[in-house]
Amino acid sequence: MLKPEGIIPAMVTPFADDYSVNETAVRSLVRRLLEAGAHGLFCLGSNGEFFSLTREEKLRLAEVVVDEVGGRVPVYFGSGGISTQETIGLTREFERIGVSAVSVITPYFLKLTQRELAEHYKRLADATTLPILLYNIPNLTGNSLLPKTVAELSRIDNIVAVKDSSGSLDNILQYIEESEPGFSVLAGTDSLILATLMAGGHGGIAATANFMPQTVVAIYEKWKKGELAEAQEEQMKLKELRGAFKLGTLPSALKAALNLAGVPAGPARPPVAPLSPEAERELKKVVRHYIDEGIVAEG
Repeated sequence: MLKPEGIIPAMVTPFADDYSVNETAVRSLVRRLLEAGAHGLFCLGSNGEFFSLTREEKLRLAEVVVDEVGGRVPVYFGSGGISTQETIGLTREFERIGVSAVSVITPYFLKLTQRELAEHYKRLADATTLPILLYNIPNLTGNSLLPKTVAELSRIDNIVAVKDSSGSLDNILQYIEESEPGFSVLAGTDSLILATLMAGGHGGIAATANFMPQTVVAIYEKWKKGELAEAQEEQMKLKELRGAFKLGTLPSALKAALNLAGVPAGPARPPVAPLSPEAERELKKVVRHYIDEGIVAEG
C-alpha cells in the first residue's frame, strides 16, 4: 500500500480568463513541479479550489494530470464532500481514471461527532481499494479529526495518512504518537514542514511549492541527509510568501504570485476577488525579492 512521504505540492488549478480550466497550463504546472523533484502531486485541495469545480471538471482534471504525470510520482486527488455517498461516488470515478490515492477532507457545513466522522471514513474505506489520506482543516470545515479518531482510522489498511492543516504542531505530535506504525503524518501548514519531519512525520503537502518548488523540496532532501541547519535555511525562505497570502482571499495571492513570476495560474474563481491594487503592489515586491535572490526563476 502507498506510503505518502516527501514534498507533495498542493497544486493550484490554473484557469483561463473566462474561469474555465486551462488544461495547457495544468500540464505546464505538472511538468514544473516534477522537474523540481516533487515526490507526488496533490490536486483539488483548498488551494486547488475544489469547492468551485463541477464534478465533470474534477474528473477531466484527473484525466489530464494522470496523463501528464505518466506514473512518475503518486497523484492524490481530493474527493471529499459533505455526504458519504457523494464522496464514495467521486472516489470510485477517480479510481477508474487511475489516480494513486484520494485525499478526503472532513465533511463541512454540518457539525459532526467524532463517531460520525469515523464512520464516514470507514464506509469510504470499505467502498474503494484506493489508499485514503485524511485531510484535517478545521478552521475551514468546522470539523476536527481528534488524535484518537485518527489513531482508530490508522488501523484500517487503506487509510494510509493524514494531512493536518490545523496549524498546531501539538496536534501533529499527537497524530504521530497515537497512530499506527507505517501511517504517514504530513504537515498541511507549510511553516511546520521541518518541525513535522523532525518530530517523526513524513513530509508536507505544500501550497508554497507551486511558486518555489525547489526550495520546498530542499527542506525534505536536506533533512533526509541530516543537514538540519541547511534544511532550516530552506524552511525560512517560505516565510515571506506565506505572509503574503494574507493579502487576499485563498488562493488569490498565491495565484497572483505565480502569474507575476510568469507561471500561468489565471484568476481565482468568484466570489474570490482579484487582489486590490495596493495588495498587488505589495505582492510584486515579494515576488521580485524571490526572483532577485535566485530562489524563483521567471517563467
